[in-house]
Amino acid sequence: MSRTQGDRPRIGDWSSPQELTRLQDERLPVVLEQAERSPFYRGRTEGAGAPARARLEQLVPTTKQQLRDNYPFGMLGVEKRQLATYHESSGTAGTPTPSYYTAEDWDDLAERYARKHIGIGPEDTFLVRTPYALMITGHLAQAAARSQGATVVPGDNRSLAMPYSRVVRVLHGLGVSLTWSMPTEPLIWAAAARAAGLEPGKDFPSLRALFVGGEPLGPARRRRISEIWGVPVVEEYGSTETGSLAGECPEGRLHLWADRAVFEVLDPVTGRIGPDGAGQLLVTPLYREAMPLLRYNLEDDVEVSTEPCPCGWALPSVRVLGRAGFGHRVGAMKVSQSELEQLVFSLPADYGVLFWRARAQPELLTIEIEVEDSARDLARAALAASVWEAYGRLPLRIDARPPGSLVPRRALTGVHDVVKPRSLFGADEDWDKALLYY
Repeated sequence: MSRTQGDRPRIGDWSSPQELTRLQDERLPVVLEQAERSPFYRGRTEGAGAPARARLEQLVPTTKQQLRDNYPFGMLGVEKRQLATYHESSGTAGTPTPSYYTAEDWDDLAERYARKHIGIGPEDTFLVRTPYALMITGHLAQAAARSQGATVVPGDNRSLAMPYSRVVRVLHGLGVSLTWSMPTEPLIWAAAARAAGLEPGKDFPSLRALFVGGEPLGPARRRRISEIWGVPVVEEYGSTETGSLAGECPEGRLHLWADRAVFEVLDPVTGRIGPDGAGQLLVTPLYREAMPLLRYNLEDDVEVSTEPCPCGWALPSVRVLGRAGFGHRVGAMKVSQSELEQLVFSLPADYGVLFWRARAQPELLTIEIEVEDSARDLARAALAASVWEAYGRLPLRIDARPPGSLVPRRALTGVHDVVKPRSLFGADEDWDKALLYY
């Protein structure tokens, strides 16, 4: 029996890849029917008597550029009055892409995000520290946490009203138990906490997990964040165009929600599309009515495996490597952020290195790290040895800079000048603030 939109699969409804495929095949005819209502897909999914999966596999992948070209509502699959929210991506790979959802879509979005092996519940105080605005990330976490009864603290990381000093105060004073942020954020919180005289792994006893997403997270940085805060770091993978696509199981693997979307891997060199392997991730959401997407290419480099996992979820696992083609050449070598991050955070923890940056030029790789003077020479030597071991003896300069050089102390302790708009000021007030509408 096929499922309705509101009767979505739950983990445990299947026990093998074959049963998972059957769930997908039950839903695919509905997906293609909904896609036919979209001006973009109309007439593309027809195929007399052919199974839905065969019709899907005949389609050319949908690109980000096509979403941009059909701005704002060329991908709409319902009447506009049925929409609940409109969003745009961050635009890290170019012009932002439009996305929109119905209330029914949002039920699916929230449910997928809440599939954390460390659950969200009514006893939790949940700090959302990702952007709200047009991106989906903050709204998604808030909707999921509220659906589970948690108290949400909307700490948008793009708001001047929420500097890092206030984040630390909220984490400590409210007894925050769960957080949602990019992986870089907990490192900055740790520095801000220490600037406030607090110790991350000691003075925040209510904290029980850090949920992170939005940027690739290597194992070394993940371990360092967990060591600093003394709690698990739980990874999430998704996009504004799709919502949550993968979550972490109790074994620490990232699994694709293949009961809620069909996932394929495109080899950009050969053009081969298959269920696993290395390449770019294609996504066909199974419960998306406002904006159907068929074989949507996220342009993220991934490695997908269908090997069984001890967790028993019977879902494919994924390693997210980042935006396709990202990297820069230094000499004969191509240098990537993920590889450098792994080397930096593999330095001994007692060196205290949290912040770094690098510049890749054809003739020189320059890396700057913040490190205490006492570990300066050791850190420089260890990092240089690691880089040369990974890339060969490419031209390299490592600058060890004192704490506060890359992330200024004022960013950790300061409070921004945030005022409500007004035009009348007293004799002892600064009336130049009349035009500071932020």
